Amino acid sequence: MASIIFKNVYLNDAVSIVGPYEQKGEIKYLNGINDFYDSEKTFEDAEIKMQKSVLDQILFKNNLNSNNIDLVVGGDLMNQITATSYNIRNYPISFLGIYSACASFVESIIIASNMLETRFFKKGIVLTSSHNLTSEKQFRFPVEYGCLRPKRSTFTATGAVSALISNEISQIKVESATIGKVIDYGIKDVFNMGAVMAPAAASTIANHLKELKRDINYYDLVLTGDLGEVGKNILKEFLEINYQIKLKNHIDAGMQIYAPDQETYAGASGPVALPLVLFNKILKQKKYKKILVVGTGSLHSPVMCNQKHTIPAIAHAISLEVIS
Repeated sequence: MASIIFKNVYLNDAVSIVGPYEQKGEIKYLNGINDFYDSEKTFEDAEIKMQKSVLDQILFKNNLNSNNIDLVVGGDLMNQITATSYNIRNYPISFLGIYSACASFVESIIIASNMLETRFFKKGIVLTSSHNLTSEKQFRFPVEYGCLRPKRSTFTATGAVSALISNEISQIKVESATIGKVIDYGIKDVFNMGAVMAPAAASTIANHLKELKRDINYYDLVLTGDLGEVGKNILKEFLEINYQIKLKNHIDAGMQIYAPDQETYAGASGPVALPLVLFNKILKQKKYKKILVVGTGSLHSPVMCNQKHTIPAIAHAISLEVIS
């Protein structure tokens, strides 16, 4: 069984920062950078700086310092989770670095929640980021190369998010979680991340409902990470055909970030896409009481893809309850 029920874990606060494209999109943010360098010499340094900013802000907002935090869990898209590791070296806090590609934020919450449930830990921070130009350079081609992208491709979001998670009661309870399985449907197209990840998302949603003996209508909303327009449609069809689940109240975070005229094709991707939408739109609407949050990640390696291997994917889920 891959599902866990938590008794005493809460999301207390979150801080976000976004890049220039995201500020022109559909959601209003409090913090943003004006260009991809953000006064740094490299895009990689700019991403590290964004992570430091959200970590410093979450501590300041909650009148905390490094001594008050038992654990930081997080990761990003860069090789060896560079942004997170290079950021957290500046803080004397215990650290678990993780990688589930764009599902990393949800995995971080699952790990931190398990630690907090033991009561040996009382406060933790989950952390993630992505940067369009660090990701494009690593996974596909440097932007300067001028490679044309197909319409089925997504656009890596630029931003960072930190969230404070603890045993202290708040309005958002982390009620349960389901750990996903690695799914590979034989797709080799590095541009079609939605098709790669949709079966993994369907598997995790179905397992979550089965193991916790719930119907899909138990949730007011199912929020997936970054399937985009292509993956969203595949997910709905896949769930109905393979699991007899009709997905009605569904939003994909990747389709919420950019405006239609921004030419980002199938939508946003990156581990930051899901928490940006969750904390800056969904929870602020105060419309949904029970939310199934499904982080989706493509676990491909450029080396393996260049060797013509197929692309595996993962999806992890957390159930949030908004307490009025």
